Amino acid sequence: MVRPHSNASRRRETVASTSAPAAQPPHRLNYRVLFGSLSGSVIEWFDFLVYGTVAALVFNRIFFPTDDPFISTLLAYASFSLTFFFRPIGGVVFAHIGDRIGRKKTLFLTLMLMGGGTVAIGLLPDYSAIGIWAPILLVLFRIMQGIGIGGEWGGALLLAYEYAPKHRRGLYGAVPQMGISLGLLLASAVVALLTLMPEDQFLAWGWRIPFVASVVLVFIGLWIRNGLDETPEFQRIRDTGARLRLPIKEVVTKHWGAVLVSIGAKAAETGPFYIFGTYVIAYATNILDVRQNIVLLAVAAAALVATVWMPFFGHLSDRVGRAVLYRISATATIVLVAPYFWVLNTGETWAVFAATIVAFGLLWGSVNAILGTLIAESFSPEVRYTGATLGYQVGAAIFGGTAPLIAAWLLEASGGEWWPIAVYVAICAGLSVVASFFISRVAHVEATQEATTSDPVPDVR
Repeated sequence: MVRPHSNASRRRETVASTSAPAAQPPHRLNYRVLFGSLSGSVIEWFDFLVYGTVAALVFNRIFFPTDDPFISTLLAYASFSLTFFFRPIGGVVFAHIGDRIGRKKTLFLTLMLMGGGTVAIGLLPDYSAIGIWAPILLVLFRIMQGIGIGGEWGGALLLAYEYAPKHRRGLYGAVPQMGISLGLLLASAVVALLTLMPEDQFLAWGWRIPFVASVVLVFIGLWIRNGLDETPEFQRIRDTGARLRLPIKEVVTKHWGAVLVSIGAKAAETGPFYIFGTYVIAYATNILDVRQNIVLLAVAAAALVATVWMPFFGHLSDRVGRAVLYRISATATIVLVAPYFWVLNTGETWAVFAATIVAFGLLWGSVNAILGTLIAESFSPEVRYTGATLGYQVGAAIFGGTAPLIAAWLLEASGGEWWPIAVYVAICAGLSVVASFFISRVAHVEATQEATTSDPVPDVR
């Protein structure tokens, strides 16, 4: 006697039939998905990070002019830091859309919002033209960027992660993370070339070129992402009716432990990133008297090393425990941050390149390569966009956006000493070392909850 199919069985058959075309054989990489995830991530981070690069060189002069150069620099970094507190807001809003409507649609919205804010900054008159409205509008457009990047990260990560075979999640999760270093590479390289212009021309209009030209990259990103399907896991959630009406409520009531661990894990990535990759530009230029284009090229070279290194390290995390690798990488940052400053402070060109490549390219690259996968693994699919984004963006607001501002203040308060900045970096990395001991535990709890509360569906990826 043949039993009639149950509703759950029919739903599973529907999911398998609709998702199968997107599935890839286990031994082959889904290059279309990886490229779609990476391309948009590169564009978003280029738009976001070109601001930090230019802020250290230009915005303190043309948008925040004062009689005290230190105050002008602090104001420029404050405009950079302020928007990090809007990233969690953007993350929650767009993550809600992503968990309710879909990853793909959300990525369209975040890319357009980021592109609009970036182009607007490039067209904005400076303080000499419109007075106090110049810094006010600059901050408003920067907030647009912050809200956009707040929703972008989670979508780009999940686009890769939720297509990945289970034994390749570390590799797939590292690919969208490469967008951060590639975005910085493009931003640093472009600005480095522009600084070869006469200084008066660079300050007058040269700095605007990467902001305005990014509109071309945005259209390319929209075109690439338009050809992608929804992830198999979101299709399963949609087809089985497992979508939650208010994912953020579920996250803060039942997954708060995973959010706290994600915030702690984020510290070793975001604090050092903005010291090794952004603040170093102002430090080496103003304190060590290194030429601007030399520092920018060193950052670009380190970003290239990080980009090449990350997929290898992500792949390694599929063979070795990710929490253990993360702990080792964060600990290495603590150990090597003082030697980083010793070498950097010689002021020699080779030293600037060597210190930046090791600290940013290898140390930060290792941490960043596996951070996204670690966080994504801590949340069940129906709240993954919201939970991962909330932990990541709150961590970015606490440890990342304030890093250049804190570093500038520490340097001034200590009379030009570098060691307080090194202590700050070590504290950030130390928090992540502590968090790493709870990562696997939290991920196990979330996996258990997912297995016991959701309708089991065959893995069709």
